[in-house]
Amino acid sequence: MVTLAPDIILTPSAAARVAAIAARQGKPAILRLSVDGGGCSGFQYKFGFADAAEADDVVAERDGVRLVVDSVSIDLVRGCAVDYVESLAGAAFRVENPNAASGCGCGSSFSV
Repeated sequence: MVTLAPDIILTPSAAARVAAIAARQGKPAILRLSVDGGGCSGFQYKFGFADAAEADDVVAERDGVRLVVDSVSIDLVRGCAVDYVESLAGAAFRVENPNAASGCGCGSSFSV
Protein backbone atom coordinates (compact mmCIF):
# COMPACT_ATOMS: atom_id res chain seq x y z
CA MET A 1 0.00 0.00 0.00
CA VAL A 2 1.34 3.42 -1.00
CA THR A 3 1.25 6.00 1.79
CA LEU A 4 0.69 9.67 0.95
CA ALA A 5 3.21 11.60 3.01
CA PRO A 6 2.76 14.95 4.64
CA ASP A 7 6.21 14.38 6.15
CA ILE A 8 8.22 14.98 2.98
CA ILE A 9 7.70 17.88 0.58
CA LEU A 10 8.32 18.37 -3.12
CA THR A 11 8.71 22.11 -3.83
CA PRO A 12 6.99 23.78 -6.80
CA SER A 13 10.32 24.29 -8.60
CA ALA A 14 11.26 20.62 -8.14
CA ALA A 15 7.83 19.49 -9.34
CA ALA A 16 8.10 21.70 -12.44
CA ARG A 17 11.57 20.33 -13.27
CA VAL A 18 10.47 16.70 -12.81
CA ALA A 19 7.44 17.33 -15.04
CA ALA A 20 9.62 18.89 -17.76
CA ILE A 21 12.17 16.06 -17.73
CA ALA A 22 9.49 13.37 -17.64
CA ALA A 23 7.61 14.96 -20.57
CA ARG A 24 10.80 15.18 -22.64
CA GLN A 25 11.64 11.52 -21.92
CA GLY A 26 8.07 10.26 -22.28
CA LYS A 27 8.08 8.85 -18.74
CA PRO A 28 5.73 9.21 -15.78
CA ALA A 29 6.42 12.26 -13.59
CA ILE A 30 7.70 10.21 -10.64
CA LEU A 31 10.98 11.10 -8.92
CA ARG A 32 12.48 8.51 -6.57
CA LEU A 33 14.61 9.63 -3.63
CA SER A 34 16.60 7.02 -1.76
CA VAL A 35 19.42 7.10 0.76
CA ASP A 36 22.50 4.92 0.38
CA GLY A 37 25.43 4.40 2.72
CA GLY A 38 28.56 6.18 1.59
CA GLY A 39 29.53 9.64 0.51
CA CYS A 40 31.93 11.83 2.43
CA SER A 41 29.51 12.26 5.37
CA GLY A 42 28.10 8.74 5.85
CA PHE A 43 24.88 8.73 3.78
CA GLN A 44 24.20 10.02 0.30
CA TYR A 45 21.04 11.01 -1.54
CA LYS A 46 20.22 9.23 -4.75
CA PHE A 47 17.69 10.49 -7.30
CA GLY A 48 16.19 8.67 -10.25
CA PHE A 49 12.99 8.44 -12.22
CA ALA A 50 10.54 5.63 -11.50
CA ASP A 51 7.86 4.04 -13.67
CA ALA A 52 5.54 3.54 -10.69
CA ALA A 53 5.44 3.69 -6.90
CA GLU A 54 6.26 0.46 -5.06
CA ALA A 55 3.91 -1.04 -2.46
CA ASP A 56 6.02 0.12 0.51
CA ASP A 57 6.77 3.63 -0.83
CA VAL A 58 5.86 6.85 0.88
CA VAL A 59 4.58 9.36 -1.69
CA ALA A 60 4.44 13.15 -1.77
CA GLU A 61 2.54 14.78 -4.58
CA ARG A 62 2.51 18.30 -6.04
CA ASP A 63 0.95 19.51 -9.28
CA GLY A 64 0.53 15.95 -10.59
CA VAL A 65 4.18 15.05 -9.90
CA ARG A 66 5.05 12.35 -7.38
CA LEU A 67 8.08 12.05 -5.11
CA VAL A 68 8.48 8.46 -3.89
CA VAL A 69 10.68 7.28 -1.02
CA ASP A 70 11.18 3.66 0.04
CA SER A 71 10.24 2.58 3.56
CA VAL A 72 13.88 2.28 4.70
CA SER A 73 15.01 5.69 3.40
CA ILE A 74 12.00 7.60 4.76
CA ASP A 75 13.33 7.40 8.32
CA LEU A 76 16.41 9.38 7.24
CA VAL A 77 14.55 12.01 5.20
CA ARG A 78 11.32 12.51 7.17
CA GLY A 79 10.56 16.23 7.38
CA CYS A 80 12.68 17.05 4.34
CA ALA A 81 11.93 19.26 1.38
CA VAL A 82 13.20 18.32 -2.08
CA ASP A 83 13.93 21.42 -4.14
CA TYR A 84 15.40 22.17 -7.56
CA VAL A 85 18.01 24.92 -7.45
CA GLU A 86 19.79 26.71 -10.28
CA SER A 87 22.92 28.68 -9.41
CA LEU A 88 26.29 29.63 -10.86
CA ALA A 89 27.60 26.27 -9.63
CA GLY A 90 24.99 24.43 -11.69
CA ALA A 91 21.48 23.09 -11.38
CA ALA A 92 20.46 20.18 -9.18
CA PHE A 93 17.83 18.64 -6.97
CA ARG A 94 18.64 19.46 -3.33
CA VAL A 95 17.39 17.91 -0.11
CA GLU A 96 16.83 20.28 2.80
CA ASN A 97 17.14 17.80 5.66
CA PRO A 98 16.41 19.01 9.21
CA ASN A 99 17.54 15.58 10.53
CA ALA A 100 21.10 15.92 9.24
CA ALA A 101 23.68 16.59 11.95
CA SER A 102 26.24 17.55 9.30
CA GLY A 103 26.69 17.47 5.56
CA CYS A 104 29.30 17.86 2.90
CA GLY A 105 29.98 21.03 0.96
CA CYS A 106 28.25 19.84 -2.20
CA GLY A 107 25.06 18.88 -0.34
CA SER A 108 24.89 15.35 -1.69
CA SER A 109 25.80 13.51 1.52
CA PHE A 110 24.97 13.87 5.21
CA SER A 111 25.24 12.27 8.63
CA VAL A 112 22.63 11.89 11.39
